Amino acid sequence: MDKAPEAFRTISEVAEELAVPKHVLRFWEAKFAQLKPMKRGGGRRYYRPEDVALLRGIRFLLYSDGYTIRGVQKILREHGPRFVMDHRQIAEDQRRDEAMIIPREIPDIAAEAAHSAPQTLTRARAGEAVSLDVETLGTLVDEIETCHRILALAKE
Repeated sequence: MDKAPEAFRTISEVAEELAVPKHVLRFWEAKFAQLKPMKRGGGRRYYRPEDVALLRGIRFLLYSDGYTIRGVQKILREHGPRFVMDHRQIAEDQRRDEAMIIPREIPDIAAEAAHSAPQTLTRARAGEAVSLDVETLGTLVDEIETCHRILALAKE
């Protein structure tokens, strides 16, 4: 039977949910003053939903964003626990949104130009000069500029 979202969790349940060993959770309690699970008789820990959310945020900053313990301590000091909890959710939402972005179709301008342009140019052999009229050169420059714009958009 699953617990309700507002139910307290034992250290084993939290460790399993976050996929970290129990000793890591105890270590984090020592390093992050904002983590204060309830302790019952015999020192048994019970984590409130807010504690679990904060642990998720800490885990995310350490494991996904690459922060150090000191870095997370600084964030907690400067921005507070709510920021850490929200940061994880915002970052995960953003990553999910980025994964769902449908890539733009980039037109194949070279193929279009090859099919629509008159085939008046021939390949020049080494050392031979090729003469192009101004209109043809202008068309080629336009195509190159269009390709440049498409590449710039693709890099964004």
